[in-house]
Amino acid sequence: MKTPSNSLLSPFLSRFLSTLQNVPPNIVTNGSLVLSFSLLLLILSSCALAPPPPIRPNIDHLFIDAQFKPPSVSINADEVFALSDEMKRFIRIEMARQIKEKGTQAGLFDALYSEKQLKLFYDAERTRNAAETFDTRSGNCLSLVIMTGAFAKELGLRVHYQRVLVDESWTRNSGIFFASGHVNLVLGTTFYLSNNPVESTQTMTIDFSPPAQTQWHRSEAIREQTIIAMYMNNRAAEALVRGQIDDAYWLAREAIKQDASFLSAYNTLGVIYRHHANIDAAEQVFNTLLALDHKNLQAMSNLALLLREQARFEEANLILARLEQAQPFAPYYFFDQGQNAFQRGDYEAAKSFFQREVKRDQYNHEFQFWLAISYFKLGEISKAKKHLNKAMESSTTRKEHDLYAAKLDRLTSEGMPQRLRQTTQP
Repeated sequence: MKTPSNSLLSPFLSRFLSTLQNVPPNIVTNGSLVLSFSLLLLILSSCALAPPPPIRPNIDHLFIDAQFKPPSVSINADEVFALSDEMKRFIRIEMARQIKEKGTQAGLFDALYSEKQLKLFYDAERTRNAAETFDTRSGNCLSLVIMTGAFAKELGLRVHYQRVLVDESWTRNSGIFFASGHVNLVLGTTFYLSNNPVESTQTMTIDFSPPAQTQWHRSEAIREQTIIAMYMNNRAAEALVRGQIDDAYWLAREAIKQDASFLSAYNTLGVIYRHHANIDAAEQVFNTLLALDHKNLQAMSNLALLLREQARFEEANLILARLEQAQPFAPYYFFDQGQNAFQRGDYEAAKSFFQREVKRDQYNHEFQFWLAISYFKLGEISKAKKHLNKAMESSTTRKEHDLYAAKLDRLTSEGMPQRLRQTTQP
């Protein structure tokens, strides 16, 4: 789930004190990829009180360490939640007054997310650990959850992590599809009754998405080990996009080691093997993933791609038939059709295709941007402004936000479609 970037985070935090309670259920469907590109699952996710026992499959046979060079970056799970000296100083000096006046929960919240304090910005360009997020004052959903959790644990608060059950949101980078989920955290307090620790029913949920994106969605509990696995998996995906395939391998490996029940990391490992030409190992990983979750559409998609590349068309087509039943239209299908229509000069058809993609994911800034361009070409200036503004609000990095803001400013001040036509790539 993507959160608007380059905005101070406090307006988008869901903050409340209450007892945990059930909310109306929401039906969630998984995204899938019918074929054409490799697929990674990039999870930026979640929290609850009693996570289920983790799956513990036999995994060591899936790793082929000898095929990869040593990592060029530190891969240490202990660093994920570790507090820097600056973070400890912030607790002693900056947080002390808020905590004294408002209590630990509210004091932590205000110290981190008040516009007068850190002024944190959402930035999905890379996944950061707690210290890096604090140092740069920015991070994606997972990074912000990690930093907040690190502070809370240092202050003695009970921290619970949740995966919010929302529809996956798709992005595409360097020919690789990414599906993003969403996580948040719940802060609790502990008091003592007859010398026995008892958790208070008064909790605070901190969420880094606008309420409209996550309100009324159910959540499921996940462990801190799963959060660490998510962090490693995100880093692996980011390394793969940068072409750092050896680092990607070791990070994905660590993700599975941290939590063998976090199945997204298996998919990432299989994609890495395919890119590294370890075809047999990739097939084994995808088959292992499907043995653990026979409905995993990402694994089916990547396995079908692998089989087609080996001219094993009959096997691939059987998998593709299952995929098409589960999801007739792949992620970005309507977007690509819209771009084709746009290049032909058929702006009405392009607008229709982009509208269908926006309907599937209204928070994808790329979809909103191209819909705005189509409206411009059709002379519907007010609608173009509306969707360009939505593209800016939905952007996930500061660079994207500033680019859209500049285009919107030019449009608002001059109202000239030609200004926007000069650049048709966000």
